[in-house]
Amino acid sequence: MGNLAPVRRRRWVGEQDREILRLAVPAFFALVSEPLMLLADSAIVGHLGTPQLAALGVAGTILQTLVGICVFLAYGTTSAVARRIGAGDHKGALAQGIDGLWLALLLGVVLALLGLALAPQAIAAFDPSPEVADYAVTYLRISCFGIPSMLLLLAATGVLRGLQDTKTPMVVAITANLANIGLNVLLVYGIGLNIAGSALGTALAQTGAGIALVVVVVRGARRDGAKLRPDRPGILASAQMGVPLIVRTLTLRAAIILLTFVATALGTTSVAAHQVAFTLWSFLALALDAIAIAAQALTGRALGAGDVVGTRTITRRMMWWGLFSGLIGGLALWGLRGVYVPWFTSDPEVRRTLAAIIIVAALWQPVNGVVFVLDGVLIGAGDGKYLAAAGVVALVLYVPLALAVLWLGGGIVALWWAFGGYMLLRFLTLTLRERRDGWLVTGATR
Repeated sequence: MGNLAPVRRRRWVGEQDREILRLAVPAFFALVSEPLMLLADSAIVGHLGTPQLAALGVAGTILQTLVGICVFLAYGTTSAVARRIGAGDHKGALAQGIDGLWLALLLGVVLALLGLALAPQAIAAFDPSPEVADYAVTYLRISCFGIPSMLLLLAATGVLRGLQDTKTPMVVAITANLANIGLNVLLVYGIGLNIAGSALGTALAQTGAGIALVVVVVRGARRDGAKLRPDRPGILASAQMGVPLIVRTLTLRAAIILLTFVATALGTTSVAAHQVAFTLWSFLALALDAIAIAAQALTGRALGAGDVVGTRTITRRMMWWGLFSGLIGGLALWGLRGVYVPWFTSDPEVRRTLAAIIIVAALWQPVNGVVFVLDGVLIGAGDGKYLAAAGVVALVLYVPLALAVLWLGGGIVALWWAFGGYMLLRFLTLTLRERRDGWLVTGATR
């Protein structure tokens, strides 16, 4: 009898690990498919000419910003659906998901109309050359027709994550990527539509992906007898729940924009090395974000079931996963720098600068791992208001750190230390919250 408890504990931990992996691994491949789609578009458009590639960069930045701000459609829906699943209310979970889909459709139509009307003004804000501006406006306006589908894709993905299904979004994402490549090649080169063909091909691929996931969700709702008609109170509740997550997202984007702004001001060599370093940082972030997605789904389900002890247990386990993943990623980033740095540039000065940045970025990866996981845990708990407030605090304290690098004549490596300080501020605010009980609100809704 004395050995029974340890045996059970080891088995329970193993089950937790398997469940985390079951959700995180497909989520990672779905996340990776997004930048791969952008890379494919860039490769196809890049052979048309430099003006077209520049236009894709400008228009793509605007689209990514609009969609990025709306990521709450996935995060908030995941939390709400997972809570109801944990409470045993499968019908209510799907009804909540349908409300999220209607909200995504409404927002998508509004943003698409605004994009169509304001495309020239939005592109002009980047002050491109007339030729680049013409191509960019064309790309942006055609892409606007795909915005409703892109937001529906976010919301439907959130529903399925809340239902503890990350495999279906992965399959759809990979299929959409393959369709995007085929459509782009056909429309750009086969039919000769130039950059308009790339915009149309990507919009069609995203529309197909959005429809596919919506069909999956709607079929589930019909099977369980959940309502499909728009429900005004439910849609408004979903929108209200998303406001704090929008604030959180905006603080993150503001921190990244400031990082790029200061790097640009430090000179050509600095911004070139920074761009490569941040691309590598972003790729590692995808692996950590996959664990955060698992955290959203598992935390919401456990709190919906009223299992506070289980929530604490799985949270601590995922924190170890985040720490370990960050450590492994950091070691790989540091240890392999001599192999991959030459791939990105032949400039000796950029290589030296990049290698120095990478050492700093690698040291912060374990902190990043815990930050991403706790961010997912608190999103899953529906603790958006705290995340918004913590994001504002971290940003306000980070701004003088970043600007001090510029004012005091520091270099790009000092800037990355400052950015590490921003992640440390997030680490402190999130771990402080995790240690307390204010976020452990149980039940089908928060």
